[in-house]
Amino acid sequence: QQHEYPNGLVLVAEAMPGVQSASFTLLIPAGAAYEVAEGLQVGGGAATMACEWLMRGAGDRDSRALLNDLDDLGVSHSESAQTLHTSFAAATLGANLIPALEIFADVVLRPRFEDEEVEPIRSLCLQNLRSLEDDPGSKVIYELRRRHFPEPWGRPSPGSAEDVARIAPKSLRAFHRAAYRPNGAILGVAGAIDWSRLRDAVGELFGRWEPRPEPRLVETPAGPKLDHIARETQQIQIAMAAPAATVAGPDYYRARAAVAILGGYSSARLFQEVREKRGLCYSVYASYESQRDRAAILCYAGTSADRAQQTLDVTLAEIDRLARSGVGLEELETMRAGLKSSLIMAQESSMSRSSSLASDWFHLGRVRSLDEISSALDALTPESVSRYAATQGTRDMTILTLGPNALAFPTE
Repeated sequence: QQHEYPNGLVLVAEAMPGVQSASFTLLIPAGAAYEVAEGLQVGGGAATMACEWLMRGAGDRDSRALLNDLDDLGVSHSESAQTLHTSFAAATLGANLIPALEIFADVVLRPRFEDEEVEPIRSLCLQNLRSLEDDPGSKVIYELRRRHFPEPWGRPSPGSAEDVARIAPKSLRAFHRAAYRPNGAILGVAGAIDWSRLRDAVGELFGRWEPRPEPRLVETPAGPKLDHIARETQQIQIAMAAPAATVAGPDYYRARAAVAILGGYSSARLFQEVREKRGLCYSVYASYESQRDRAAILCYAGTSADRAQQTLDVTLAEIDRLARSGVGLEELETMRAGLKSSLIMAQESSMSRSSSLASDWFHLGRVRSLDEISSALDALTPESVSRYAATQGTRDMTILTLGPNALAFPTE
């Protein structure tokens, strides 16, 4: 069931018989992309710092009281800024759902924003950035997105050490005023719920949240398409991205199938060819990532310097082989079983379901049922997935490596 409030906030909820928990996912269009909105320009990392600051006291509660009250309700929660959204997610017993929502309404609408909290937050964010430098696998994926998606849609939410070091409290307040708005926000709720009571309570808690104009973003080209980041590391990290069908596109399920067959599980092609048969690297995978208007296939491999060139060459050859030769019935059935299992298991969790509700509403403006998804997967054939795979290949790929020496990239 869904309801849109006068201020633009959308509530999407689903009762789950047989569960005692209830969970919610609140997506607010206040991600890292909005750091560079016209008239704002607050610096990279502002979305992450603002998200952390919101949890440092709200309404009548200081930082300690806020966290204590959540613990007293048995609320498991997480907050994070991504590229497009800042999300607040929580799970608790169904009886404690509305009291938990009351606390998060204070967090979003009535943050304390006490100046003395900013320096500890800055320190944490700088520590996170330093840890990212020690995790080259994550670092290369962040940088790959920056080069593949147009600016600002590839902005990494941790920002940069230079920006985080100089962001002032007034800039974070300005970001909150401009980006945190109900119009465009989605609240997904799943589990042991009473729809009428929930709808009325959300209206009471969030109804006075005033809508604001959507911040204007100017899209600029990304790139470079082929690049290397020099680092004195023990391994070379290889990351690749190629355009893919969006969630709302007619080829979405074919895209997901092609990605899974390429590198989504232990018997997938990349795992078998790169890792098992040739022993070129321990970690190799392909994954799917979608924004509303754009999506990508991401591939990653981490390997030693002496095997890096062969790893890159074999990975690219497997991507091209999938485009040229298509897929077989056996690997399609393996993919179908894996996706269905992960889907069903995820939907048995109220937390996962609340996230799916919010995500579906963002991408599609509606919610997909399990039967709809299962039927779409059943309708896939080797021929239909092969036709989609034939449109992919390596021609439009963004390739980024990180390590002590650059590799030879393919030429057009």
